[in-house]
Amino acid sequence: MSYNAAQLGSFRIPQIENEPMRSYAPGSAERKRLDDAIAKMKRDLPFDVPCVINGQEIRSNQCGKQPMPSSHANHLCTYHKADTNTVKGAIRDAVAAQAEWEAMPWNDRAAIFLKAADLISGKYREQILAATILGQGKNTWQAEIDAAAELCDFLRFGVKYVEELYAQQPPKNSAGTWNRVEYRPLEGFTLAISPFNFTAIGGNLAAAPALVGNVVIWKPSPAATYSNYLVHKVLLEAGLPPSVIQFVPGDPEVVVKEALDSRDFASLHFTGSTSVFRQLWKQIGDGVGEGRYRNYPRIVGETGGKNFHLVHKSADVTNAVQQSVRSGFEYQGQKCSALSRIYVSASVWPEFQEKFLKEVASIKVGPSEQWENFMGPVIGKPGFDKIVGYIEKAKQEGGEILCGGSADDSKGFFVQPTVILTKDPKSITMREEIFGPVVTVYVYQDEDLDKTLDLINSTTDYALTGAIFAQDRAALIKTSNALRNAAGNMYYNEKCTGAVVGQQPFGGSRGSGTNDKAGSISLFWRFVSARSIKEGFVGLDNFGYPSNLV
Repeated sequence: MSYNAAQLGSFRIPQIENEPMRSYAPGSAERKRLDDAIAKMKRDLPFDVPCVINGQEIRSNQCGKQPMPSSHANHLCTYHKADTNTVKGAIRDAVAAQAEWEAMPWNDRAAIFLKAADLISGKYREQILAATILGQGKNTWQAEIDAAAELCDFLRFGVKYVEELYAQQPPKNSAGTWNRVEYRPLEGFTLAISPFNFTAIGGNLAAAPALVGNVVIWKPSPAATYSNYLVHKVLLEAGLPPSVIQFVPGDPEVVVKEALDSRDFASLHFTGSTSVFRQLWKQIGDGVGEGRYRNYPRIVGETGGKNFHLVHKSADVTNAVQQSVRSGFEYQGQKCSALSRIYVSASVWPEFQEKFLKEVASIKVGPSEQWENFMGPVIGKPGFDKIVGYIEKAKQEGGEILCGGSADDSKGFFVQPTVILTKDPKSITMREEIFGPVVTVYVYQDEDLDKTLDLINSTTDYALTGAIFAQDRAALIKTSNALRNAAGNMYYNEKCTGAVVGQQPFGGSRGSGTNDKAGSISLFWRFVSARSIKEGFVGLDNFGYPSNLV
């Protein structure tokens, strides 16, 4: 199909706002719809998830399963793993489709993603939420802010940001000339490797490069396969040409290897662990050194965090407590932004301890589809074992378990919210990412604030999120300045989780990633290659310079 369409207007996209979040109040129609969707999904599972190449379903002889973390004897779906030939074909056909996709008029490309957002907001909301609740262990609120609100926001604000990007043009033109810049997609394909913990991130890792004309090979996390498959189906229903985003579940040894071995590899869009990201970077670097790729690949990655709350002596303790409970234990601490370490001033520690432990002890833990549970299961057996192992290591180092510390994987992967008090600010649970419902507290003497700021800044390799709780404005300014490079997202008297698209661009540096700020225009610059164009209207009569005259 040719997109040689007339451009007969300068179109402006509709006004973009954040997707309203639903409360699912008892007795509400929205709660009933979600309950019905969950019940239906439980009746119909397990689902069969193919690779989707050029819009066609491809099934292989090798399959994997996505267990339900609340009830791991059951699985939400069986997915077909792409083999080498499938991956090669997906890459070949995506690259072949790029010229037409790039040539599609911007307003038509934008309309596809705006329509996808509306489909997610309405027609498919409950189905995608149910898949996220059952498959990824999120309670309703966590699923709502992720798989409905944030996913819609990524798509809609993405369109807004690309419109703004395309409007960035040279401010000056010499007499008789017209200067302009076009923002070309990258030559080749983007490899999108998405995580289990956010359905919205999966959608955005694939959609953001595609918005600016790129083609994408999307490898979903095995633990989020079904929800990601549904998102891909929505994109196709919205009108996305079938070869633009290829849905390629499978083993990294196959999918990633084939992608990084391809001369057409143009960029990596990644969210996951720091260790995996570093390994991928090395593999790409080796390819660059060998001259394997047509261009220098763009690498965009958001990885781990060892995020902190600093509770100053002037803090509103009740607020600091409530914010810490949420950020430490919502979604079982399985957010890259989750609170993991708290530094509390000694003068407010007794009040903070009493209130914090009381609130943590009240947290209900159980299957994520049950409305009363604030916490659900952790994602799987490897994560469960890792979390339990860190709790044991903390005990061996002399850490005191103030709350929780127990776990049960007999039916689901449930870990009780755990609070550890340490006297060693560089103990293992203050340094290393756990990715679970474990928060470690270090109490510092009021007069040692400067030393504590140095500790926060130097204890870990990460620099993703952090929060300062202080009513003293001078103290807030001082601590924020001292911790300028300790977090890419800093919060004052707010928890360190919950960045909203269009409000708090998200990302960190150091071991936490490339800080390209998902949810902002910054991200889209990474997936374009600008071309400057100068057009002359008046010919040159003589090649000589004025200074040559004598």
